[in-house]
Amino acid sequence: MSSKKAVVLVSGGLDSTTALAIARSEGYDCYTMSFDYGQRHRVELFAAERTAKAMGAIAHKVISLDLRTIGGSALTDESIAVPEHETAGIPITYVPARNTVFLSIALGWAEVLGAEDIFIGVNAVDFSGYPDCRPEYIAAFEKMANLATRAGAEGGHLKIRTPLIDLSKGDIIKLGMGLGVDYSLTVSCYQANDKGEACGKCDSCRLRKAGFEQAGVVDPTLYIKA
Repeated sequence: MSSKKAVVLVSGGLDSTTALAIARSEGYDCYTMSFDYGQRHRVELFAAERTAKAMGAIAHKVISLDLRTIGGSALTDESIAVPEHETAGIPITYVPARNTVFLSIALGWAEVLGAEDIFIGVNAVDFSGYPDCRPEYIAAFEKMANLATRAGAEGGHLKIRTPLIDLSKGDIIKLGMGLGVDYSLTVSCYQANDKGEACGKCDSCRLRKAGFEQAGVVDPTLYIKA
């Protein structure tokens, strides 16, 4: 085992799996964390466990919390339809404060483990317009993390690592392929069925499809048959 540890947030999707591969390639012992937050596409939790195991995570933790209780997103409220066409502004698939909640819990585990690095696969190029994927948000959270923790107060420095933030989806896939990522294990669709089959129509599916096209790589995604 390495002397350096990282907590890696994994959703079972393309980006977070690539971030995990990068952390591993940099020599980190990786401790992966995913969230059962009431999302309609819960099959992603199985994908997260699959990818964490495949990428050699030391431990994988699933945190249960129910963001359906506040609603406000098509991903946590079954009465709100997932858009199947591009929309203007911040889409209804944005989950209020999700990355802030997730990073805060990851921060707690990092303190317990003695890890100074938290990896998250946010992207500010090919993304759906979510405000908590922007570089300025990540910088602000990192500053807060070092003010709010014992590790920061005692002279340590906690870092929020976003290795994909400036990459296109195609470049992310090329990078991941070079690191041995098996993208057939991943699920990105916002409304994937219990078999992990994707709708092919939501924002996440459209970005994923375009990424494989840009990368010149065969798309291994399983799609729901019409």
